Amino acid sequence: MGKAVAYVRVSTTKQDVESQENAILKYADSEDIKIHQWFKLEASSRKSIKERRIDELLNVLGDGDTLVVSELSRLGRSLSQIVLTIDELLGKGVTFVAIKQGMKLNGAKDITAKVQIAMFGLLAEIERDLISERTKMGLDAARAKGKTLGRPKGSKGKSKLDGREDEIVDLLQKGISRRALALYLKVAPPTLVNFIKSRNLSV
Repeated sequence: MGKAVAYVRVSTTKQDVESQENAILKYADSEDIKIHQWFKLEASSRKSIKERRIDELLNVLGDGDTLVVSELSRLGRSLSQIVLTIDELLGKGVTFVAIKQGMKLNGAKDITAKVQIAMFGLLAEIERDLISERTKMGLDAARAKGKTLGRPKGSKGKSKLDGREDEIVDLLQKGISRRALALYLKVAPPTLVNFIKSRNLSV
């Protein structure tokens, strides 16, 4: 019985690492297997194989071992990336599990495995495209309704100096330097300069 390795990857810190970990732990418990090693990293699927630690992952896995991921898309962005990685895993006799897709390939590099990889990989790719398309359609619909997305150009963002405009103008007109005034107001000089410009203060 070989070792079981889990691979968890998120593209940004906003994504939920715990949901992937919980899915893997739940699967391991149901199958009565122990996860011997975890690969956890934050890296976009656009990053290189080395940056996503795929090469390192392949080096620690051997005949009889098992790799578990929460879903296929964790291995790569494109179908070709996913297929190549799983193909190499199977070539080494590694069992591959993708929980969301219900996929378990028992280290057999045959035509059935290749068909499964291609099918599930394609579905994962289509799912990403659909999500991207829905997001784009949502943004287009919002624009069509006249909604402004993001901060309007030239808008005034909130500042801790709001409400002190008269005081700032008065002190500057009395000859206080902007650097000294920034120190007095407990802000960085660039913050003060930007505030003066954005509020069109007459100084």
